Amino acid sequence: MEKIGVVIVDDEPLARARLRGLLEGDTEISLIAECADGYEAVSVIRECAPDLIFLDVQMPEKGGFEVVEEIGVERMPVVIFVTAYDQYALEAFDVRALDYLLKPFDEKRFRETLRRAKAQIRSTQNGDLGQRMLSLMEELKRRPNYLERILIRTGGRLFFLKTAELDWIEAEGNYVRLHAGKGTFLLRETVNNLEAQLDPKDFLRIHRSTIVNINRIKEIQQMFHGEYRAVLADGTELTLSRNYREKLLRPDEKASQRIG
Repeated sequence: MEKIGVVIVDDEPLARARLRGLLEGDTEISLIAECADGYEAVSVIRECAPDLIFLDVQMPEKGGFEVVEEIGVERMPVVIFVTAYDQYALEAFDVRALDYLLKPFDEKRFRETLRRAKAQIRSTQNGDLGQRMLSLMEELKRRPNYLERILIRTGGRLFFLKTAELDWIEAEGNYVRLHAGKGTFLLRETVNNLEAQLDPKDFLRIHRSTIVNINRIKEIQQMFHGEYRAVLADGTELTLSRNYREKLLRPDEKASQRIG
C-alpha cells in the first residue's frame, strides 16, 4: 500500500517536533516536509502535493486559512487544523466533520484524529471534503470569531489566558507582550494580527504599538501640547497617539462611553 505523504505546518519548532514525534514509527506515513510559515507551506503543497497536512491556524503574516485560500479548496489535501481557537469557533469544524487538534492535545486525541484522516484519504469522498471545507471557510468569514483565550508557552508549560484578563498589549517586533495583572507574557504574534482577532467592543488600538482593554481605563488625561494619556486602574500610563486617539475620544464611540 502506498504511504500517505504528510506535511507539518507550524511556526513553533516545539509544536513541529511534537507532531513529528507522534508520527514516527507509523508505517503508513511518509513525512514529506515541515514548514515554519504559511508562505513556505503554499510552496511545498504546490510542489509536493501531499495527501495530508497538519496546518496551524494562527501563524504570523499568513495563517492556515490564508494558506487554504491561496491554494484553493479544490486543490487542498486532507487538512487537520491545529488551533488554539475557542469552542465557539470550533463548532463550525464539528458541523462539517473537518477535524482539528486543539492545543494542547494529548496522544489519544492525536491518534483518533489521524485514524479518521487516514480513512478519509483512503475513501473516494475527497470531493465532498472540499465542499465541506469551502462551506467552513465561508462561515468563518461571516462569523466574528474573536479570541476568548490565548495559548501561552512559558517556563516549559502551556496554559490558556482569557482575553478578558488582559490589561494591555505592546508590540515587540514580530512578538507582542501581554500584560495581565502582575504577569507579562511574550507571544509570537504581530500586533496587527492580534488586533484583528480581539473583540473591538473591549480592545482598542491607541498607538501603533499598543492595544488596551478599554474596561481597564480609569481616566484620560490631557497633557501639554494637546497630548493625551490613558491611565489604567492599576496606575499604568499609556500614550494616546494622535493617529488613534480620535476613536477613544470621539463622543459617539461605544468605547468612550464605557470608560469610567
